[in-house]
Amino acid sequence: MHFVDIINKKKDKKALTHEEIQFWIDGVVSGSIPDYQTSSLLMAIVLNGMNEDETAYLAKAMMNSGDVIDLTSIPGIKADKHSTGGVGDKTSMALGPMVAACGLKVAKMSGRGLGHTGGTLDKLESIEGFNCFLSEEQFKKQVEEVGIAIIGQTGDLVPADKKLYALRDVTGTVNSIPLIASSIMSKKLASGSDTILLDVKYGEGAFMHNVEDATELANEMIKIGNNLGRNTMAMITDMNQPLGNAIGNSLEIIEAIETLKGNGPKDFTELCMQAGEIMLIQGKITQTKEEARKMLMDAVNSGRAFEKFKEMVKAQGGNTAMLDDTSLLPKSKFITEIKAEREGNVEVLHSEKLGILAMHLGAGRATKEDLINHGVGLKINCKRGDKINIGDTICYVYHDEDLKEEWIKELHEAFVITNEDVKVNPLIEKILK
Repeated sequence: MHFVDIINKKKDKKALTHEEIQFWIDGVVSGSIPDYQTSSLLMAIVLNGMNEDETAYLAKAMMNSGDVIDLTSIPGIKADKHSTGGVGDKTSMALGPMVAACGLKVAKMSGRGLGHTGGTLDKLESIEGFNCFLSEEQFKKQVEEVGIAIIGQTGDLVPADKKLYALRDVTGTVNSIPLIASSIMSKKLASGSDTILLDVKYGEGAFMHNVEDATELANEMIKIGNNLGRNTMAMITDMNQPLGNAIGNSLEIIEAIETLKGNGPKDFTELCMQAGEIMLIQGKITQTKEEARKMLMDAVNSGRAFEKFKEMVKAQGGNTAMLDDTSLLPKSKFITEIKAEREGNVEVLHSEKLGILAMHLGAGRATKEDLINHGVGLKINCKRGDKINIGDTICYVYHDEDLKEEWIKELHEAFVITNEDVKVNPLIEKILK
């Protein structure tokens, strides 16, 4: 097989066979196919697309390019949830313990953040001693005994994706739904769970900028998952304002804890509840959303959801005293209130701008080498559609260094106030299966 023939075939808008895709991925991992040839094929895929079979073949070949976690020794259905990322997205820390407290086993591998705010692992590392990197055997043991583990990628999972993504990043070939879908799903499939719930976000600060593109990506990933024997569903959710109120690592841990205790922000709580309903039905714990909602509410109101989070943190070496007394979590030197300079209705909360402003405080990374400051960030005090008056506090800034005038000016610009009535879109646009 000659790789240039494969490039020409895709350039001519023809579908690649399973064997051709496998040959390509084998060559990427072994290094026998040079980067310039892979880059050429990636561009041909961006321009001409891939059909449903090709995308599934690519995800499967990438999944099998390294270790694949086998969770079959653990009794029952094992569940995973994946978000395409967003500002203030601390869902795993609240949703995971909620559904685990209802009897569903949650086996989740998460990542670090680059840009905006930290990733799930960065947030969990706000907790002193928390170990994100368990061995495969430790991971499986904890899922079986505790019912939930959230860890970083273990072993040599999906090495093909690491190599392809590094090339896509520097060759203008990131924006392709077949490539995005196969990248995400290869990692989810290699993690070994039986069911996958995808939270595909759209809008400012999200990877997909509109509902249509988010829906297309979600449908592509659902087809891959179902094609490869995993019960896969997706929620399409709005990221045109931050999720919840907190942006920043320890601040988001506190908000997740409050949500587990039943005191979380309305939007974030509802997202967790609806996602939990889907996961419990996927996991055959319940048959109806009504039954699932009742179980989730009981897990929260009884304190079992919060206790499950503490149990997970303790099992992974974390200091649970910080969860009982959140004042022990990392905190900033200063807290500054930002007050409204005009009255009206909040029309826009620019998620991306707020995420970047939090990153400049130290809550996220501009480069992989940057260190995270777990105590800094933002706490938004209003949401889209809220009425505010001059002098009302719109945001609390948690910071270690003096705030520059230009930074404060940009923060004010992230809040767009209007005299018109504001229509508030539903957080969850649709659910797909």
